[in-house]
Amino acid sequence: MPTQPPHVSEVHDELGLVASIRASHGTQDVVRTTLKTDERVIARVTDGIYRQPGSALRELISNAYDADASRVVIKTDAPRFERILVEDDGHGMGPEALAHLLLHIGGSAKRSEAGPGLGVTASNDPMRSPNGRRLIGKIGIGLFSVSQLTHSFQIITKVKGDDHRTVATVALRQYADEDLAPSHDGEKKFESGKVNIWREKAADTTSHGTTIILTSIRPQARDTLRSRDIWNAIEQNESYSESEEKLAIEPPRFHIGRVDTSGDLLKKTEGKIWALPWEKGDPPGEAFAKLVQSVWDEVEQSTPNPQLDRIFDYYLRMVWQLSLAVPLPYVEGHLFDMDVDGWADAFTLSNQPKGAAQKVDVATAPLRKKLDLHDPIGLVGGFDVFFDDLKLARPLKFKGLPATNNALKHPLVFIGKCREEFKKLPRELSGGPLAFEAYLFWTPKVAPVEHQGSLVRIHGSSGTLFDSTFMRYQVSEQTRRRQITCEIFVSEGLDSALNIDRESFNSAHPHSVYITKWLHSALRQVASAQKRLASEVREHTRGESKGAAVSEIQRVASDVWQREADDPGARPPSIELSTTGRKSEAVGESYVYARAAIVPDRPRAQTSKAKARSAILEEKLKAIAQVLASFGLLDAVPKRKQEELLKAIYEILDAPGE
Repeated sequence: MPTQPPHVSEVHDELGLVASIRASHGTQDVVRTTLKTDERVIARVTDGIYRQPGSALRELISNAYDADASRVVIKTDAPRFERILVEDDGHGMGPEALAHLLLHIGGSAKRSEAGPGLGVTASNDPMRSPNGRRLIGKIGIGLFSVSQLTHSFQIITKVKGDDHRTVATVALRQYADEDLAPSHDGEKKFESGKVNIWREKAADTTSHGTTIILTSIRPQARDTLRSRDIWNAIEQNESYSESEEKLAIEPPRFHIGRVDTSGDLLKKTEGKIWALPWEKGDPPGEAFAKLVQSVWDEVEQSTPNPQLDRIFDYYLRMVWQLSLAVPLPYVEGHLFDMDVDGWADAFTLSNQPKGAAQKVDVATAPLRKKLDLHDPIGLVGGFDVFFDDLKLARPLKFKGLPATNNALKHPLVFIGKCREEFKKLPRELSGGPLAFEAYLFWTPKVAPVEHQGSLVRIHGSSGTLFDSTFMRYQVSEQTRRRQITCEIFVSEGLDSALNIDRESFNSAHPHSVYITKWLHSALRQVASAQKRLASEVREHTRGESKGAAVSEIQRVASDVWQREADDPGARPPSIELSTTGRKSEAVGESYVYARAAIVPDRPRAQTSKAKARSAILEEKLKAIAQVLASFGLLDAVPKRKQEELLKAIYEILDAPGE
């Protein structure tokens, strides 16, 4: 006997829904309704959902990009950070667009039918800007991300052809559950803030763009921007006498300067107001290139694995992270546009479950042309971002990297591209097609260490930093993972998997799941190809170096390093005790320490026996340091702590036996 279809009643008001649920009996009497979002969610959003002050600036830059701006200028009064100005030459907002923005927080006109009429999207495609850029913004909370920095700000905006500009001053409220008051219809409403708006006569009707002025920066945000936690510790050290034990902290090598607790007086550090890698007056693009080079100089000079949080203060790290996040060109060009012949080996990645990377001949042609690559897709017109003295660019370098001790002297470039339509799943479950291109760049040394990992860009933008876990890759490849930089350029899909702060993904979304599996397969292919090449080189060099004497101490350290790296071509970095504190080796990576910080100052050994003992002792110390480095333990502590650790080990080795 055929089963009768259930009776379905559509109910959308709350009281009616309750009554219908109570009246329902069994699967043949179903009540259907639509899921709705409580407005308190948006209220919390306007109160700040981001983790760092820099996220707010990233969102304002993204808004400018969506408005077809060609130029964004950010000016701060660093290191005081009392005021921040963000100015763009985008389309600007007319009164209608501004009113929609203020009254529909979380209901952006972007990607909606209202967009073309308000001038915020293309007339024929609500997913694109008026000039055709693929939109970054999604739900209309970007402007209110400034609540991370301040509760009061001013908007000055003007569209081309308007003889007036519109000015709005916004005062946001701090969210509190107690502030939810019943409205006339009985529902609880949250007031996000107050806005005063007026129009002013404009002298130039052709001008257009938007300026956001942030004042009264929140104390917590200001302290973060000022790197207050670091400078407080430094000042505490400065207050101690020579006989008192000081905190193990040093000023960042590069910083924007510091102020005293009142925020007024610029204080000198080691005789300087600020310490920057560029000179005041350098062209902005050149200054940024010097900022990037300063990290690689660390590798060349003394630290094989430079970390941004030990080199830079918060301001410089924030600039670096913004450069990674927004749609910008690379500081020395896109990898896809490079002819890698002569300095790297290139491979294509298979999309098959057990596929293998295949070497490709890329002689005399850029990767883009040879492999039909298209990233960046959807970037229409130029987009320059200036941040105080700097013109930002993606701070990744691929060519001309320092020589290392690894047997493989050339980087390996692995290229993948994929389009998946999820034909076996209905669109409402799959999220639609997914398309992306990607590279995995293997090199013995990735700097800074924050670039070790994978970074996903959607339409050129990323709110996430490099993920050092490579999307939770479970295989124990600790050392090799530290040698890979990966970028995945998504041109279609994944947008819906992005959480609203754009700083993380819904890992259960089908697009996230697919990319995760693809990436893990790619890592397996990279490891296989790299190990095979390293073995070939090792066999070759073994014949050349036959007969060379290697001490037992060096052998132990070298074996541990290779075992941990799972790389037969890997060689541990040298450990150098320098009288100058600077690297003296011509090539290769080194940990360089001041000899005086580790080896006690004693009369020099006079007898040959004493000299030999001293030499062996130092060789043992260096081997132990290499073993510590192979497990990542040496880099886990700051340089000063490394010196203290090695000094203690030296003293133990030097102590007389029973």
